[in-house]
Amino acid sequence: MNPDHTQLWQKIKDFEFDDPGSSFTFSDRLARENGWPLEYALRAAEEYKKFMFLAYVCDHPVMPSDQVDQVWHLHLLYTHSYWKEFCGEILKQEIHHGPAKGGDSERTKFQDWYAKTLARYRIEFTMDPPEDIWPVSSVRFNDIDFQRINRRTHWVIKKPFA
Repeated sequence: MNPDHTQLWQKIKDFEFDDPGSSFTFSDRLARENGWPLEYALRAAEEYKKFMFLAYVCDHPVMPSDQVDQVWHLHLLYTHSYWKEFCGEILKQEIHHGPAKGGDSERTKFQDWYAKTLARYRIEFTMDPPEDIWPVSSVRFNDIDFQRINRRTHWVIKKPFA
């Protein structure tokens, strides 16, 4: 990393999502809403920080893993934290999240962006991204069929072959 990127990366790494005065923190909510152990949610949040660094430094569009995207979605709900503190004060640049338009051309485009994102991750961080948060493309784009449900009123039973 060049010196400017190193300084930016340090600021991003130091950014705190959790409000210490909150009894139900960003990390707690991230874990609960995704059914993740807190430790995994904290790791996903760290990978989100890496993704946002890549979004800033790359000269091409980047694509998050689904796990990283879940962190991003939640961070967007914390509007002051996202827009004022993170984008405004740390990145000094807005990073928008756009919805997919669907179709084969979008799928191909996103697969290409994901491959480029993983390649740049390896360059910038001199390591492979963790596969449990950054799965291979075939998993990233084929293993998603989510629906929001209320687990207090519905049972969730895993299919035996899944």
